[in-house]
Amino acid sequence: MRIKRSVNALKKRRKIFRLSKGYFGSKSRSYRIAREAVMKSQMYAFVGRRLKKRDFRKLWIARINAAARMNGMSYSKFMHGLKVAGIDLNRKVLSDIAVTDAATFAKLAEKAKAAQ
Repeated sequence: MRIKRSVNALKKRRKIFRLSKGYFGSKSRSYRIAREAVMKSQMYAFVGRRLKKRDFRKLWIARINAAARMNGMSYSKFMHGLKVAGIDLNRKVLSDIAVTDAATFAKLAEKAKAAQ
């Protein structure tokens, strides 16, 4: 007894075309080209998810550094001071405090200075 592939093959093609919807020209119309474009775009998305984490960490560090320097400290001294003082805040939260609430950040900087 032979196995007919038509239903599964059609599902596979539909899935690719659904993912390639909106692509320019034959990238959304021709199955072979659409498949390549979808594979490439998924690869870029995978890499992008990793890069996003790096980029945000870089941004947070830059913001913390700017705020720390406004309070007369370098980034590394500020972070070390917080660690010694037992203040366990991550960079995302510290960056948010630096941007939205300068007074609170100044208090944190004072505690970091005192702890060193």
